[in-house]
Amino acid sequence: MPRGEPRLQMRGINKSFGAVRALQDVNFEVYDNEVVGLVGDNGAGKSTLIKTIAGVGPADSGEILFSGKPVVINSPQVATGLGIETVYQDLALCDNLDVVSNLFLGREENGLAGSLQEIDMEKRTLQVLRTLDVKIPSVRTLVASLSGGQRQSIAVAKTILRNAKLVLLDEPTAALGVAQTRQVLNLIRRLKQQGLAVVVISHNLADVFEVVDRVVVMRLGKRAATFIVKEATPEQVVAAITGAELGTTLENKMHSAS
Repeated sequence: MPRGEPRLQMRGINKSFGAVRALQDVNFEVYDNEVVGLVGDNGAGKSTLIKTIAGVGPADSGEILFSGKPVVINSPQVATGLGIETVYQDLALCDNLDVVSNLFLGREENGLAGSLQEIDMEKRTLQVLRTLDVKIPSVRTLVASLSGGQRQSIAVAKTILRNAKLVLLDEPTAALGVAQTRQVLNLIRRLKQQGLAVVVISHNLADVFEVVDRVVVMRLGKRAATFIVKEATPEQVVAAITGAELGTTLENKMHSAS
């Protein structure tokens, strides 16, 4: 298990949409150099929790600590300022621009004369892609011509360029083929190797069990169970997701110890 204080710790998080309680007294944590899988049926609260962390849908109540300090994440700008980067399913890439332009979109570096420092941006792009072992034909290749796995890699590379400390990935392998999925899973492993905290939302338990350290199961807006992947089976996780088996993992151990 990870040591030290969590990079992100959430305590008693609540979020409602009218009469619907999307999150109910949720505790959640992720450490540096750790990948946490967030799983559950549709409507379980996974996306709501991620949006709370990302500042898109701030919590109604509860406490959030980042790097051990209390914070209020009430906008995406605040989240980004803390070092929280989110890669959503749509990836937010511009198909008509090349890789360099996508990585620096909105953050173009200007020289003293006001001209874009294209060479410097190319060098930094190559450095980041090399760090993540991302292989593409050229950094000047249009994003539209890249494979699904390569596009996902470019979206993740943007987070590294922005000095992310915590990366949130929303269904990173959805609609990808076998080879592309393998590429993305390797990318997630490299994020962990870089010392980052990573949270992955996924419906694909096979992918989850390949790359995560812990699985947190959400059910009906609550944290229903937690599993250490090395000590669990996909069948146990499915049982917790469906409600056939709740609280028989770390949750019960924590309660019995208190």
